Amino acid sequence: MTAADTNTVDPAEVAKFEAMAAEWWDPNGKFRPLHLMNPCRLDYITRQIAAEFGRDLTAQAPFAGLRLLDIGCGGGLLAEPMARLGATVVGADAAPRNIPVARLHAEQSGLQIDYRHTTAEALAAAGEQFDVVLNMEVVEHVANPLDYLTACRMLLKPGGLMVCSTLNRNARSFMMAIVGAEWVMRWLPKGTHDWAKFITPDELYGLLRQAGLDPVDRMGMVFNPLGWSWSLSPGDLAVNYVTASVKRG
Repeated sequence: MTAADTNTVDPAEVAKFEAMAAEWWDPNGKFRPLHLMNPCRLDYITRQIAAEFGRDLTAQAPFAGLRLLDIGCGGGLLAEPMARLGATVVGADAAPRNIPVARLHAEQSGLQIDYRHTTAEALAAAGEQFDVVLNMEVVEHVANPLDYLTACRMLLKPGGLMVCSTLNRNARSFMMAIVGAEWVMRWLPKGTHDWAKFITPDELYGLLRQAGLDPVDRMGMVFNPLGWSWSLSPGDLAVNYVTASVKRG
């Protein structure tokens, strides 16, 4: 729907969201860290989906026929690439102001993405089902990780795949994610992360199993301050890491 289709749209409010959308998608703006991390995240996500569902990433629209949920979608930095790869994408976020921003950018990009202001629990209660759930940098922010992951498992079809990333809990992660990212570099507002809620890889594997999922892979995501780039590392899960788990049918 555009402003021409209704008399309820305030052009000034649309302009505000347009400015916010531009900030979300500005690779040199305040979301620069996510833009830098995104190729690394997408590399892992696409390879895991392709392996689980037997898809050829060199094909056109390799994820066609797959229904995918991006929980905690923000401005759509992951949802949009998934839609371009052919998936039917639902983007959900508990922060209401993120949704109009994401919708606006998707519309400007010519993409059909179903963005909703909702939660994993609400979607599960409604009986929604997905082939893939992307659960990226969310679990360390929730009040009850086990209940949250259980809701995510309920959202998966039998044989479905969840990709979940978070932050390890140790001295190095405190220095990198709290002191470095929030206090020194000021990439994030102070207090964005609570180090006590960070989750070790073994703890996350345990929570995933308790939630009824079968963890099948985990990988570190390592930042190189010299090259200002991220890469995947099977041996370095000290700070950021990502996991894949499946719902056995």
